[in-house]
Amino acid sequence: MPRLRTVVAVAGAAVLVRRAMRRRIEASPLWPLPALEEPLSGRPRTRALRLRVARHELVADGVVLTRLEGAGLPPLPPWRPGAHLDLVLPSGLVRQYSLCGDPEDRSAYTVATRLVEDGRGGSREVHEDLREGMRVEVRGPRNRFPLVAAPAYVFVVGGIGITPVLPMLRSLPEGTDWRLLYGGRTRASMPFLEEIEKLDGSKVTVVAEDEDGLPDLDALFADLVPGTAVYCCGPDGLMAAVAARIPDGAELHLERFTARAPDGGDGAFEVELRRSGRTVTVPAGTTVLAAVRAELPGTLYSCEQGFCGTCRQRVLEGEIEHRDELLTDAERDDSMLICVSRTRGGRIVLDM
Repeated sequence: MPRLRTVVAVAGAAVLVRRAMRRRIEASPLWPLPALEEPLSGRPRTRALRLRVARHELVADGVVLTRLEGAGLPPLPPWRPGAHLDLVLPSGLVRQYSLCGDPEDRSAYTVATRLVEDGRGGSREVHEDLREGMRVEVRGPRNRFPLVAAPAYVFVVGGIGITPVLPMLRSLPEGTDWRLLYGGRTRASMPFLEEIEKLDGSKVTVVAEDEDGLPDLDALFADLVPGTAVYCCGPDGLMAAVAARIPDGAELHLERFTARAPDGGDGAFEVELRRSGRTVTVPAGTTVLAAVRAELPGTLYSCEQGFCGTCRQRVLEGEIEHRDELLTDAERDDSMLICVSRTRGGRIVLDM
């Protein structure tokens, strides 16, 4: 009997502990709880949320703004300028869009999307199929383009590239040394132009190509303070031009919306999936992701362009040919994004 009473007492204590933990969790302002730090092997960093499209309107030629509200949820997970959101579209396509609203507004996320006529269909679906009142799944936020501390800032953006930079500009303390070059094809195609032009005119240069031609980048970088952080987001041509001109002593930060074109061979090779005990062939012109998903359909992925990190996998053996725009040098030592990267040899081994 004493032993039975001990067992009952322990079980009762366990119930009380579980109840106390549940009360504590439910009282948290971040319920549901945010995910732990992002693990390797492609698992999502945060839990998905279903948000309501509260606003969906054209804000520039070819650009729609979408406001996604929690609609009864507790405060949404926090974010900082430079973060992006994974948007799961009704068709199942997943696309990444920079958050361009107010980080202090925990009731909603705001993104802006430019229609890409010859794209893969995601931007067209955002423009044509999303409607106010719809529920949309989102994942994130995630931030690979954070605003770092620096003695001065130069922002160079083209068109829709203003979206991650706009919250940065709003967050800069008064007295910060900064300047912005904002370019676009036409003034009508440049989102948030009215807000930008209300900023300090001595720090902002707006260049509409049909009126002014191409921006003068050499003049922009002529007299930078040592240690200046240069942030650039926009078309590949603009980012390449900025990278070619940035002076010594400045720190360059790039945000890409498309992956860099492959620069190596695309021959066939083998991929061993060590934990699964399988080996698959990646044919010429086929991605590792496509070949792996034929064997392991549940393998997670998102952008398929090498900049979101969802498909990241640990590499156990083999020489990697990295083609992504995301991983740091340290991360590239033992992992790869299988949607774009390949191997320099005939075989590679993944921890899958």
